[in-house]
Amino acid sequence: MANANSTTTTRPEIICPSPVSETAITQLLKTPLGANLDLFQVLDCCQYISDALIENSDHTECMALYGRLYAGLEVLKVVLKVPLPAYLIERLTVDAATEEKYHCPLSTDSESMREYCAALTMLLLQRQQSPEQEEQIGGLLFELLNVLIEDLKAPRFIRSEAGLMMISDDTKPDIH
Repeated sequence: MANANSTTTTRPEIICPSPVSETAITQLLKTPLGANLDLFQVLDCCQYISDALIENSDHTECMALYGRLYAGLEVLKVVLKVPLPAYLIERLTVDAATEEKYHCPLSTDSESMREYCAALTMLLLQRQQSPEQEEQIGGLLFELLNVLIEDLKAPRFIRSEAGLMMISDDTKPDIH
């Protein structure tokens, strides 16, 4: 029998747990990441996680998000090696293009940028830097990730009379 000052209930089956509302962070952490996702889906997941990190100050949530971002970057590593499906080629194709509009500000390939982002994420997961350094490294990671995502989502192909061609200084017919 429970007394008046006790938190013990006499009939626990009557108590219903209050519904737990999932936060955006919880949803991000539960979102499946795998090689079955296409390039844009993986990039979107990484972008959402990065945005959540910038807006978050909770240490535990940040660590979970950094781990999730690292996992997303590892999935991106696999996805970058897979040929683009036709529907993504269509999304990356324009009718007319100007070189300047699609120029990446850094002259490095996507895999190197992905590796830089993964290295910065791992550095943040190790928690060996001061809070000021962590903030700067986090900002750098955010910027590099945005550059990578913008570059990978930028048009790559142009329609011509000869078919699809790559957008570059030396426009060459593409295999696709």
